[in-house]
Amino acid sequence: ACWNGNLCSLDEEPTPYIPTSQIDHNDPRKLKGVFDEAHDDNPLKDWTQVFVTYCTGDVHLGNRDVTYDSWKEEFTVRHRGRANVRAVLDWVYRNVKAPERVLVAGSSAGGIAAPWYAVEIAERYPQAGIAVLGDGAGGYRDPGVAALMEGWGFFDDAPIWVSDGGAPGTFEEIWRRASIAAPEVTMAQYDNAYDEVQEMFLKLLGTEARLHKLIEANRNDLAATIPGFRSYVAGGTPHTLIRFDRLYTYEVEGVKAPDWLRALAEGEEMASVSCGSAAACEREPGQ
Repeated sequence: ACWNGNLCSLDEEPTPYIPTSQIDHNDPRKLKGVFDEAHDDNPLKDWTQVFVTYCTGDVHLGNRDVTYDSWKEEFTVRHRGRANVRAVLDWVYRNVKAPERVLVAGSSAGGIAAPWYAVEIAERYPQAGIAVLGDGAGGYRDPGVAALMEGWGFFDDAPIWVSDGGAPGTFEEIWRRASIAAPEVTMAQYDNAYDEVQEMFLKLLGTEARLHKLIEANRNDLAATIPGFRSYVAGGTPHTLIRFDRLYTYEVEGVKAPDWLRALAEGEEMASVSCGSAAACEREPGQ
């Protein structure tokens, strides 16, 4: 994602903005985790899977072209993530007629957008059991988030439920409002306690607090306001779970990550689990 001239400029190194879909992490054929159909423990190996690529720098929710100034030049970024997702959803609606269950899962930037689109999908498929997973995006507790959402055009022609009561100022508020708009949807989040990518973006926003503390605060807020909200917090610094083989090796409080994901996807009872204290969460599972 990017939100100013320095961060969005391709002349800067490194830049957190990747304006192309032609890279490995946008190709599910080159990913592992839930995309590994040969893995016996893959809870989604027999599911129809639809992958949304990402190249708009706006966590899949932008609806605006923005002109930025860098040290070198003026340039425009088309923060049009919603247009990309719309194209994918239109294809899904034409080709998937009556699913029994749907898991709306988003990793990294997609973990912010997942509850937003889960509301629409639940409306489209009222007969289906719907669950949503935010993977690797649960620690963005920073006042600067409100300006990002406004700058990317989150609220331009947004669904009514999004701004009911005023524009939300946090990503967590989008989760809360989505749960009100679609109360039948099961909502869950996964994070590593010291996810290095989330900590990097928080520092760019001006937050120096360690991620574990912010995740705990966000989890408590969501659990208090969203019925049935569940979470899985593993130790260590890796970023996201479901795209990688570590999905099959992680275990926290006796709960194996693929079993937890399977329960979420299939609408079964599941618990929230956590690596525990700040010190205990420094260690990645199995380390």
